[in-house]
Amino acid sequence: MRACSFTGHRSIAPSHRDRIIPLTQRAIEYAYSEGCRDFYVGGALGFDTLAAREVIRFRMFHPDARLILLLPCMNQDERWSGSQRSAYEHILSSADEISYIAENYFDGCMRERNLRLAECADIVIAYVGRSRSGAAQTARMAESLGKKVYNLYPTLEEK
Repeated sequence: MRACSFTGHRSIAPSHRDRIIPLTQRAIEYAYSEGCRDFYVGGALGFDTLAAREVIRFRMFHPDARLILLLPCMNQDERWSGSQRSAYEHILSSADEISYIAENYFDGCMRERNLRLAECADIVIAYVGRSRSGAAQTARMAESLGKKVYNLYPTLEEK
């Protein structure tokens, strides 16, 4: 079974907000058409949250698709707002599988999560507009492993 993972920035540019959801939906449909049934998400705010929500919606029509959360640590949400935690709890409760790098945060757990996201995927759907970020690091790791990386960001920059 093939797998797809997601990586992206924690904030989504205001000019991208109207188009990022349908573009992500099409990317999920494409990955599914390529045989991906396992969809890995890193559980961060921003694009990860958006991607997880879209996989949850996609599963309503494709019950063989699985949402797998690959999280850096069990307490990653301890400094999040109430609404962010509520959305995160919904995603956690909707996941088919949850895996943690560590029980508690440590320097390097995010990088380890990023590497695992790159390693487990055949296809990586990215939202990367800055070269110095964890999302960019994940995309570079995936490319160095010979994985297909589809970056949605440039498409959203087109007028």
